[in-house]
Amino acid sequence: MNGQVLFTVLVSAVGLERVAELAMSHRNAGWSLARGGVEFGRDHYPFMVVLHTGLLVGALVEVWVCRPDVVPVLAWAMLALVAASQVLRWWCIATLGRQWNTRVIVVPGAPRVTGGPYRRLSHPNYVAVVVEGLALPLVHSAWVTAVVFTVLNGFLLTTRIRTENTALARLA
Repeated sequence: MNGQVLFTVLVSAVGLERVAELAMSHRNAGWSLARGGVEFGRDHYPFMVVLHTGLLVGALVEVWVCRPDVVPVLAWAMLALVAASQVLRWWCIATLGRQWNTRVIVVPGAPRVTGGPYRRLSHPNYVAVVVEGLALPLVHSAWVTAVVFTVLNGFLLTTRIRTENTALARLA
């Protein structure tokens, strides 16, 4: 099997994982809203969806159209980072439980989560997003996608983290 096909399988697996996340997020949003949860940051959410979809599509298009040469040592290192980012992401999801969401929804009176990866980092899920956004395209040397996503994601995360910190301050 050639590298492009293997990369497509990898990106498809990440895409399926995102679909599973969205299903869980939808269920958790319903749970939060039923308990009086208040959503913050609705304006930036559609851009986030487009950007994250663009990461997957852009990486595939770049690999199939531009056919970059794969650098084996880079590919293996980036694959390890992609796997590590998935472990961190699911650790975040498991730690937050019903409070985890792709949206920013605060349930009045809910305690702030300070265990798991949140014991050391305020926003560990975003560390996973940054690492994955850079590493996934670089598994197959899709440099343009890696750079474009990373830059745009930097702008998005500035807004997202500010929004989330404002929302979390309401828990205090």
